[in-house]
Amino acid sequence: MKTRTLIVCIGNELVADDGVGHELHRLLVQRPLPPGVRVQLLGVGGIDLLDWLDGEDVLIVVDAVQLGQPPGTIQVMAWEEIPVSEARPVSGHGIGVKEALLVCRRLFPEKAPRAAYLVGVEGGCFNRIGVGLSEPVRQALPEAVERIVDLALRGRLPG
Repeated sequence: MKTRTLIVCIGNELVADDGVGHELHRLLVQRPLPPGVRVQLLGVGGIDLLDWLDGEDVLIVVDAVQLGQPPGTIQVMAWEEIPVSEARPVSGHGIGVKEALLVCRRLFPEKAPRAAYLVGVEGGCFNRIGVGLSEPVRQALPEAVERIVDLALRGRLPG
């Protein structure tokens, strides 16, 4: 039986490094992906994620993050390893994807993925409109695509 994977890219292409998910979505849909892998763009993420979940085996969330690393750093982690932030959730889009997945697991367990991962690209600028990605984030795009595809192929983190 094939693994069913949903890759959800989140981001606002108009707000500097927050657009990384939008750009990674554009790159991912241009390349062949394994059977059973779907790619979806969610501009603001959050509770809208519930509309796209359909009992996949694996959910991969792609987004800009602020976890204290240098801009362009790629973070790949299991959902349970995502640090809790009191200042701002990893996804700063309203309810947040982490919270939306918790809601899904409680209210619609049949729609919830068995495993979920974050592929986050550390951003440096989230307060400028219309400037595009910063150079360190832009340079991280090819490696981020490869790490996303590798995770989709494996269906789990290496190790």
